[in-house]
Amino acid sequence: MDKVIRFGVGLATAESLYRSFPALNSIPQLRRSLWPQFLGTGSATTVALTFDDGPDPKSTPLILDKLDQLGVKATFFCLGEMVERYPYVLKDVHDRGHDIALHGNWHRNHLFRSAKSIRYDMERGFDTIRSTVSSEPVYFRPPYGVITRPTLATAASLGLRTVLWGTWGRDWRSAATPASVLKDLKSNLEAGSTILLHDSDCTSAPGSFKSTLGALEPLHSLVGMNGWRMVPLSEHGF
Repeated sequence: MDKVIRFGVGLATAESLYRSFPALNSIPQLRRSLWPQFLGTGSATTVALTFDDGPDPKSTPLILDKLDQLGVKATFFCLGEMVERYPYVLKDVHDRGHDIALHGNWHRNHLFRSAKSIRYDMERGFDTIRSTVSSEPVYFRPPYGVITRPTLATAASLGLRTVLWGTWGRDWRSAATPASVLKDLKSNLEAGSTILLHDSDCTSAPGSFKSTLGALEPLHSLVGMNGWRMVPLSEHGF
């Protein structure tokens, strides 16, 4: 009961903070303090590689080709509206053996939305993915990493496990480069981390996916040098 109370207080505090400063989730220490159970911390021998915002015909196939070259599988958190536009790209992700997860139907902040709106959004995205690849997603990541009570309630009703991230490459920025992406990832990369990158620039600076693509090989080398394996969430022991 104490854990439930503490979680409820923490969630209420988080919502209050977000109402004043929505960008605070970009501060790793705050995210770790508020929601440690959602960071995707897994096995001490692995790091989980995840991508948001696809599928995108312009960039996702390039990411997939690089992952094939590296012998790495990842988890792709997909937007339902992108799946509706480009179902064949999602099928390619699935056919190449990667995890398919839900990022919502639209990339909209949950904080300022009603419970009904959130439920409709998540259910539509869930159904779109399921009908496209004939399997149900297991994981969910809310846009901007913003968690509310309706977010968690809807995820639970769909059998989804909510996952944020432990480190990110800030690869959506126009100023991002492969070197900056790697540097930002390294700042919080540790055994068991979940990595957040983007396989589409549909919500980011145009062309920003190129920095993501360029960072994958050096990231793979860095992970290997530490004696870890880069895996999808389904193999992360999370």
